Formats: sequence, structure tokens, C-alpha cells
Amino acid sequence: MAAAQPVDADWWRGAVIYQIYPRSFQDTNGDGVGDLKGITQRLDYVAELGVDAIWISPFFKSPMKDFGYDVSDYCAVDGLFGTIEDFDRLIAEAHARGIKVMIDQVLSHTSDQHAWFKESRSSKDNDKANWYVWADAKPDGTVPNNWLSIFGGSAWEWDTTRCQYYQHNFLTSQPDINFHCMAAQDALLDTVEFWLKRGVDGFRLDTVNFYVHSQGLEDNPPSLPEDRNSPEAPAVNPYNWQDHIHDKSQPENLEFLKRLRSLLNRYPGQTTVGEIGDGPRSLKTMAAYTSGGDKLHMCYTFDFLSPIFTKEHFVARIKAFEAIVGDGWPCWAFSNHDIVRHVSRWTTDGDYDAVAKLASAILLSLRGSVCLYQGEELGLTEAVLTFEDLQDPYGIRFWPEYKGRDGCRTPMVWESNGTYGGFSTAKPWLPVPQEHIARAANREESDHASVLAQYRRLIAFRHAHPALIRGSIAFVDTPDDVLGFVRAEGDESIICLFNLGSGPVSVPLPAGAVVTPLDGHGFTASLDAATGIVSLGGRDVFYGRIA
Repeated sequence: MAAAQPVDADWWRGAVIYQIYPRSFQDTNGDGVGDLKGITQRLDYVAELGVDAIWISPFFKSPMKDFGYDVSDYCAVDGLFGTIEDFDRLIAEAHARGIKVMIDQVLSHTSDQHAWFKESRSSKDNDKANWYVWADAKPDGTVPNNWLSIFGGSAWEWDTTRCQYYQHNFLTSQPDINFHCMAAQDALLDTVEFWLKRGVDGFRLDTVNFYVHSQGLEDNPPSLPEDRNSPEAPAVNPYNWQDHIHDKSQPENLEFLKRLRSLLNRYPGQTTVGEIGDGPRSLKTMAAYTSGGDKLHMCYTFDFLSPIFTKEHFVARIKAFEAIVGDGWPCWAFSNHDIVRHVSRWTTDGDYDAVAKLASAILLSLRGSVCLYQGEELGLTEAVLTFEDLQDPYGIRFWPEYKGRDGCRTPMVWESNGTYGGFSTAKPWLPVPQEHIARAANREESDHASVLAQYRRLIAFRHAHPALIRGSIAFVDTPDDVLGFVRAEGDESIICLFNLGSGPVSVPLPAGAVVTPLDGHGFTASLDAATGIVSLGGRDVFYGRIA
């Protein structure tokens, strides 16, 4: 027998991770909702894309009030998505193709249908009475403090059995776990180990800075007006009007993250990526959570999930990260299941393909790991849905000023001539936009100039150059609208130039630099070796090796 290959414990550094939202990926049983068998069916497509891993959004047992982010059993697969045997086969088939599998862990809260919460709310002295965040009313019966829910209204809900309030950062049916209770922490870690034993390669940790609240239950102060509109919550949501210094991101969270890391260290090669939503403090929180090698492996923030698409924004945020985070490691994303798709956020002239290709080059050239969201490799735009089509309780609550998250969650389009884009034989849970049909995978597969073809080229290009995977980053002076930096690792240094503008521009290379253009990435910028001038077309990209 061949000797077992050594585990690369750092495989996640610079990895490209493909996020799958299972409800909308592929339906195999004709109920209009995607399932685990559908993911397995499409693994060849994922493998051809060239990614290192997949991250699967929640598929656990759930009443689906928040579509799986309200877990009622952490160790069971919801029948809507299949069985635990379906998941085991998915793991095996992914590993056979060299694809790692990460799953979404929603540890900050459960469903109110979880057995833990049912016991906790039954009395003030049961074994799990302290597993959730309970607080007495003020003398006048009002809520314990001014904390708000991201999904609207107070973060406190009255329970008639205990005659107390419980905290919920999201829906009222999503009570928050009390991380000051070690027994609750132990139980959560047991559920994490359940999936480690089944062979998962890592976890995306939902709302990782929401785990711990201040036991003093102090009121949050008001936020600065300039901080009241961020990708974490829309401007119409009063959640942004508070500076959330007491209801999340507490220092005790670091101790739980160390316990989590100790568990993962017993399973070499497994990784974590945490979602940080902490307003203007997000980078500092990321630094605290990823530094020292004893907490999370990597985190991502909402810095590039905003409507801002400028050279200045990229430079400012990356420089801030590099200055703050030290030995921590980032995971960058431009789109995910909670945010308007980036081609819609960033395209102002209707040329979605050009923006999609340019954005993919920037993302796949940054220092850090990368998360791609299903459909972005096809250049899918944000779907425009009617109020009657909405499923997302967040969008229903704040309609019409905020339309919710359904527009980025519509089904994947596989076949342009298939029923519902090849996603399902039945009416899907969300509509398949007609404009997406033209971008179906089967059409883009055969088009060398498609967004899909460009993603495949760029992922392969990234894998071919170690400097782009784990190298350092240093910015270079460039004209307006041109983002420029050098990635370097070992004896390889690559200069990367990105024209964010729609018109042509000439960029002089740094004085004295001897640069050889690189190919294989699909862009057409050229270098005049005699003058050291790079000519970039609109939304064009140049890569060159520095001697």
C-alpha cells in the first residue's frame, strides 16, 4: 500500500474556498429546494473551477425561520437536505476530487425549538437554566437594557414561563447561548467534534464576535452618525445607531476561541474562518481573534462587502489590516449569502462582465485566503424580486428601503434550456431570474471569453504562482483609478496592476524595475519594454514578474 501523504496543516493559507448555499445549489428530489445530493452531483463542476475547498451553509435540523441559521439539532441533517449518509457520501466524493469540506457552525444562538432551550425556559432552576441569556425585567416591566436586534426591534423577548426576558441578536425565535456558562460551551464544543469525527476539514463560524455579552447588561451608547450605514446593517435599521460595546465582542470570547482551537489542534489540518461584524472595530477584532496561533486560523470582515469600489478604499483597508493584524490571517470575500452581489454593487455602466472579471482578479491577487460565493463565477447579478416573492424575514421587516437577502440567494443556473435553469423540476423556493438564464453554466462552459472561463484561468494562475498564495504585499504608486501592488514570496515577485476605470490608462513601472509580462490570466494589458510603460485598457489587468 502507498504511504499516507503528510497532512498540510497550513493548506488554508491562501486557499480558494467556494461557498455553497445548499437551498439554492441543486435540487435532486423535485421539491424546489437544493439538497446534499445536489452538491455531490455538482462536485465535478466545483473541481473544474479549481478551488481548494467548499464551505456549505447550514444544513442542520431547523424550523427554517432563518433558513438553517436557527439550529434545532447541531448533530442532525434536516430532512429537507437529506440524511447523514448523504453528507458522509458528499465528504467522500469531495475528498476523492481533492476538495476540502468546511461547514457553517452557528454557535452564538439556536432555534427556540432546540431541546436545550426548551429545557432552559421550563424553569429557573433546571440543569440548563443558565445555558441562555436570561435577565429580569426592570421594575416597570420593560426590557433589561437598550440592546437591539439586527433583525429589528429590541434584542429581548419576554418568556411567560420564567417571567424573564431572553436575549436574541437576530429573530425572536433565535435565543442567544450564554457563553459565560461553561456547561453550554462544553456542549457546543461536543457538537463541533461530532463533525470533526465525520471528516470535515474546517468550519465557517457565523457571527463569531457575537458569542459573549457583558454580564453587567450596560446600555450601549449611541454610535457616530458616519457609522450608521454599513454592510452589516442597512441605514434604515436602528441597530446601526448604537455603538455595540456591551452586547458583543467581549474579551472573554478570546478564552472560548482558545478552547475551540485546542479542540481543532487534535485534528491536524482542520481550519476555522470567523465572520466579524464589529463596525469600525472590525479589523482590530480580527487581529485579536487570529493573532498568536492559538485562536481562529482566519477571519473575514465586511470591508469589501460594501458599495465602495475605488482604489483608495482597497489601499486604505488593506494597509489598515496589514498595520493592525500582525501575524493574523485574513479571508477576503466580495459577495456572500447576506450581501447584494458585488457585480450589482460595483457596476455603474451595465458592463457586468468587465467588472466581474476585474473584481475576480483583484480578489484572487490579495494577500490572504479567498471566499467565492456560488454564482459569482458566472457573473450573476442581484435578482430583483417582488415583495410577494420574498422569503427572508429581514427583508420583509424593512421593505422597501431594504429588500433583504433573497436577491443573492436565488437558485444557481446550470442549463439555459432546462426547467428552472436546470436547478429543479419543481417551482423553486425563490424565482430564477430570466436574466440569469443567459449566464447558465452550460453556456459559459463553451465560451472562452465568459466570466466562468476567466475565473478558472485566474484560479489556476494563482495556484501557479506561490507569491499570489502566501506572499507579502506592498503597494506601488499608480495613477488615479489604478490599484497597484507587488506580491513576493521567496525568489518570486509579481507586480499586479488593476485599472478600475472604464477608459485606457498608461502606467509607468517603478524606476529601475525589470519586468517580464506574465500570461495565462486572460487579460490583454501590454508592456513597452523600452519605456517601461504598461498600457491598460478599461478594467484591464497586468501581471509581471520582477527580475
